Amino acid sequence: MVLLGVVIVADLFSLWQGNHSHQLIGRLIADADSVTAQEIDRADALYRIAAIAQVVFTVATAVVFIVWFHRTRVNAEVFAPEYREKKRGWAIWGWIVPIANLWFPRQIAADIWNASADERSRSKALLNWWWALWIVNLVFGRLATLRYEKVESPEEIKGAFAGLMASDLFNIAAAVLAIFFVRRLTRMQHEKALRGQAA
Repeated sequence: MVLLGVVIVADLFSLWQGNHSHQLIGRLIADADSVTAQEIDRADALYRIAAIAQVVFTVATAVVFIVWFHRTRVNAEVFAPEYREKKRGWAIWGWIVPIANLWFPRQIAADIWNASADERSRSKALLNWWWALWIVNLVFGRLATLRYEKVESPEEIKGAFAGLMASDLFNIAAAVLAIFFVRRLTRMQHEKALRGQAA
């Protein structure tokens, strides 16, 4: 959860810097003499730093998240062995294998949720919203990055920055819901383990 929070901070910094660059390009389009080369260089450098921070923190978070996800999958086998549509190895490989990573983790997460839930926590609305935002972010983020890589004119650059900022917003929303998902599922498993010990 801490690393997801750090990802959110990195996204907020990228969003802030993207907005600054977006405004800078707008000024450049309106009046080329109103923007200095130093301003452009500084904005580019800060945006590159933001992008590097996003990649580093996202990779670190992904590793820790997948380890946690695998652990919850192993726990789910103890709670309810019948919820095993996929073998436990897919709790790791499901995130890595192309195409399969668009739905395998969601299926495994649903199995884990079902095995960990009690009568009060059967609804998977949180899981579904988190996964939907995660997929939207993946697709939209990829499209925004491709658009940014192909820009040529200042107008195209300005539009690309708008797309990248929207991608940052989707990523922030997905990370916030991921925090709630991690907290909820961890608590569900902890409570179920305590009930098992009491029995």
